[in-house]
Amino acid sequence: MPKKQNTFSSLAALRGRLANRAVHAGWRWMQRAGAVTVEHPGRLRFAAIGHGTRLAFPQGTVFGEPWIRLGGHCIVAEQVTLTAGMMPDLDLGPEPVLILDDGVVLGRGSHVIADARISIGANTFCGPGVYITSTNHSYDDPHEPVGRQWPRSAPVEIGPGCWLGTGAVILPGARLGRNVVVAAGSVVRGDVPDHAVVAGAPARIVRRWEPETGWQPPLRTPAPVPIPDGMTSEQLRGLAELAEAEQT
Repeated sequence: MPKKQNTFSSLAALRGRLANRAVHAGWRWMQRAGAVTVEHPGRLRFAAIGHGTRLAFPQGTVFGEPWIRLGGHCIVAEQVTLTAGMMPDLDLGPEPVLILDDGVVLGRGSHVIADARISIGANTFCGPGVYITSTNHSYDDPHEPVGRQWPRSAPVEIGPGCWLGTGAVILPGARLGRNVVVAAGSVVRGDVPDHAVVAGAPARIVRRWEPETGWQPPLRTPAPVPIPDGMTSEQLRGLAELAEAEQT
């Protein structure tokens, strides 16, 4: 290859690398600048947003913020939809319609659609793509397109400490107790008692904990080793880096 062509190729490669770095640096800046917090709410005016709560950038569809109450230290990942009411600019009354208690985590691409009241208890974690709705289409009239029939709504209540796996769907009227586990891809309706594991579509109880008998059926894996008292986050990070280094 001629020397001149070599020089052009090297310059093109250098420009490509610089452009790539600039794009990634710009995107990281936008992620930081575009995040919504109590200190930097941007255009969003929630009924309340607690300290330590963060809505990652880019946000999904958000409307009805005056009727959305977010507790403290919540994590709302990218492209999460949070809506109160069927459409923007409605007066929904004096009470909040969508409530996230302290420490709620909503995974990337999740949707919480609150036409009727939805409450999510403290320290409930949701994986990516979870769909929680208080409204569903009706199909009473066999001659009218389903999408044009008036929907039905019912409140949704999710207790504290729950775990909703990737792609779980929580339907109108569902009431989940404390520390409920919803398996990935499950569709939940109706009542789920405390300390239950549900799976399937429609979801059914596959395991449950009772004080007298423990987990039934018994767990197949040993309990994880608890974190020692007094261990700091820096120490945990160091252990994680050590384990990663050993694997490589």
